[in-house]
Amino acid sequence: MKGIIFSIIPGVFISLQGVFNSRMSEELSAWHTTAIVHLVGFIFSIIIYLFVRDGRAEGFREVPILYLLGGVLGIVIVFGEMTAINLLGMSFAIATILIAQLICAFIIDSRGLFGMIKMKVSFQQVIGMAMMLTGVVIFKL
Repeated sequence: MKGIIFSIIPGVFISLQGVFNSRMSEELSAWHTTAIVHLVGFIFSIIIYLFVRDGRAEGFREVPILYLLGGVLGIVIVFGEMTAINLLGMSFAIATILIAQLICAFIIDSRGLFGMIKMKVSFQQVIGMAMMLTGVVIFKL
C-alpha cells in the first residue's frame, strides 16, 4: 500500500508541476522557467537535507558518473513537459508523456538495464501496453 501511495502522490504532482510551469513560462521564457524551477527545487532539497541528514557523503564517490546525469534529465523533463503542454494541451501531453514513460520503464524492466532486476514479460503486459497506446490514440481522435 505504501508503494501505491508513493506512486500516486508524484503522479498528481507531475500534473500540477506541468500546469504551474506552463503558466509561468507564459510570462517568462521556457528556459527561464526551467532554471527557476530547478533552483527552487535545489534550495528546498538542501533545506530538507539539513534536517533529515540521511545518507553518507562518502557514497558520492561510489556513484557511477552516468547516474549524475539525472539532473540533466530533469532539465529535459521540465522543459519538454512545459513545451508539450503549451503545444498539445494538458491531457494529451500528460497522456503521451505517461505512455512514453511506461514504455521506457517496461524496456528497462524487461532487459534489466541500469542494474534493475530483470522482469519476465507476460502476454498480458504486452496486451496492456498495446491497449494503453490505443487509448491515447483514440483519446486524440
